[in-house]
Amino acid sequence: MSEEATPPAPLPRYALYYAPRPEETLAVAASQWLGRNPESGQARPQRPVPDITAERLAEITAEPRLYGFHGTLKAPIALADGVGERDFVDAVGHFAAKATPLAVPALELAEISGFLALIPAARCPALEDLADRCVVEFDEFRRPADEAELARRRAAPLTPRQDALLLRWGYPYVLEQSRFHLTLTGRLPNEAERATITATLGQRFGGFLDRPLPVTDLCVFRQPDAGRPFTVLARFRLGGGRRVATEAWRSP
Repeated sequence: MSEEATPPAPLPRYALYYAPRPEETLAVAASQWLGRNPESGQARPQRPVPDITAERLAEITAEPRLYGFHGTLKAPIALADGVGERDFVDAVGHFAAKATPLAVPALELAEISGFLALIPAARCPALEDLADRCVVEFDEFRRPADEAELARRRAAPLTPRQDALLLRWGYPYVLEQSRFHLTLTGRLPNEAERATITATLGQRFGGFLDRPLPVTDLCVFRQPDAGRPFTVLARFRLGGGRRVATEAWRSP
């Protein structure tokens, strides 16, 4: 009798993100909105939103809560064969030590493909350069996308250029196709609901709009396996120095 094949163990994924430090007011506001602190991994109650049930608010924020409040510099990857977690984290630390802190001149609240996010109010070449370097310089650590991953990405309409980027870098929205954003909701197809959420976010994040956003850290986020939340594995100061996050990802 032949034995059933053992399914492969799930692979963790790692991403390079900007995320405000947990003591910063932006991080506090984001954790109150999303209902989770990605630094500790701890859930927290969400403040009510008028005319939106608690259950619906949890649905609206489910996807950004899973990933943790962040701006993507390199999208999640599984590590290539022969590459360990420590290898990757150490490389990120060396990279961050040689990078330069920067500031996005101003933020605005915007709709992107049906979801709401904080985005730079104007182009920030220094931020774009940092993201491009993260994509290129850490590509050697990336496990190539398999056919299932390629098919999943192609389910959304891609331009020929985006498809070429997907094949080369494992993600279609990189380099000149990337758009830095700090996601606050999932897609909101209902116009009345979107208007309510937009007004609420304008109130709760109004103090962060039209003012600079310091980008002083480079974070490694880790997802143990599919469907589980991302948490901060390590945080590095741009220009040198390391702050190690609470390793909540070790908890079952």
